[in-house]
Amino acid sequence: MTQVDRFSVTMPPALGSAVRDAAAREGTSVSMWLSEAAADKVRNELLGAALDAWEAEDGPFTDEELNAAAVALGAAQHSDAA
Repeated sequence: MTQVDRFSVTMPPALGSAVRDAAAREGTSVSMWLSEAAADKVRNELLGAALDAWEAEDGPFTDEELNAAAVALGAAQHSDAA
């Protein structure tokens, strides 16, 4: 059996219900859904730190770079006109 780290979490009832519903929609357990969500959060934080370090060394990303990334990811293009 794979080693696991057990702990309990608490959250507001509405969020708990939404998590249970999301796990059910994906056909997975709440534990697996929360594990995947936590892994996504950790990856996003690490990516953010890497991008911050990149910009600290090479300067801010240009609009062209941000737009190219958005296109590659299938996301909306970046705009400073907000």
